[in-house]
Amino acid sequence: MAANVNQETCVGCGACVDSCPVNAIKIEADKAVVAEGECIECGACVGSCPTEAISL
Repeated sequence: MAANVNQETCVGCGACVDSCPVNAIKIEADKAVVAEGECIECGACVGSCPTEAISL
């Protein structure tokens, strides 16, 4: 299962985008969006999110 972004908590800072080793995250409408088919569930984005908006 791909990383899940809480859209209410996400501030669209892009820290997760920068930390993703497979470029599976992008910012759309000022919120992070994970491409489920590309996410390798490494957890790098979870640790990089300053608002703890991402979970696995």
